[in-house]
Amino acid sequence: MTEFRPSRFEILPTIVKNLLIINGLVFLAQNTLKGPSLPFSIEDMFALHAWQSSLFKPWQLITHMFLHGDFGHIFGNMFALWMFGSVLENLWGSKRFLTFYLICGLGAALIHLLFLNVELMPLVKDYAAISQAGTHSYNIDGIINFILKHNNGLHYERRDELIAFIQSNPDNTAILSQVYNRITEFYLDSLNTSTIGASGAVFGVLAAFVYLFPNTYLYIYFLVPVKAKWIGLLYFGYELYFALRNSAGDNVARWAHVGGAIVGLLIVITWNKTNKKTFY
Repeated sequence: MTEFRPSRFEILPTIVKNLLIINGLVFLAQNTLKGPSLPFSIEDMFALHAWQSSLFKPWQLITHMFLHGDFGHIFGNMFALWMFGSVLENLWGSKRFLTFYLICGLGAALIHLLFLNVELMPLVKDYAAISQAGTHSYNIDGIINFILKHNNGLHYERRDELIAFIQSNPDNTAILSQVYNRITEFYLDSLNTSTIGASGAVFGVLAAFVYLFPNTYLYIYFLVPVKAKWIGLLYFGYELYFALRNSAGDNVARWAHVGGAIVGLLIVITWNKTNKKTFY
């Protein structure tokens, strides 16, 4: 079977319903339980951080899936979860669907961290060359090298003039201290940037749906019918393209999306081979 037509009893199965409720409650908490009076930040504690960050905790590999940035973010993820996840849960049952969903989210997080580690390695290495010298004996060459390589984040508009001044005044600890502090702030901000959202798990759900029901028609803007396999391929290609491009200023975790889709596809292919009666 390559098409799926939901019936009345399949509209909102148990796990999908509870995931919608949990995500909604967490989003409400994010927007109400915040401010300097709280003993901790929800994002710092439960969002996913790079493992080089002091904010990283193992449970974030799961908890980040239940946090979202804004209404558009949570609405898009939850709508896709309901639309495609309901089909899969009714097909597999609640236990198997929940297992699938969590594994996709976990796999997406690990793949995201892997590529994030590769991205952060030059930054960590360059900062280590500066910080090892300490704040009383500055590594001039290391500071200049850092400014040259990472000025997109430091935003020194007169970069060349600053470098020339440092080279001409290597004993000026006041300016060196200011530059070092700015570099440290940028370094910590980069390491402590958080990742939130259920997108990785949802992309796994979407990949499984496309694999199982490739010829089911989906309606773009509720008007234009397109087969699921074409939407899936185009969407995956779009995410892969921007993940490889790694554009500056792109705050979307593209590799988490790609990773979730790959993990979901591998799981459903494996399950389909070992238990063909479960699939159509």
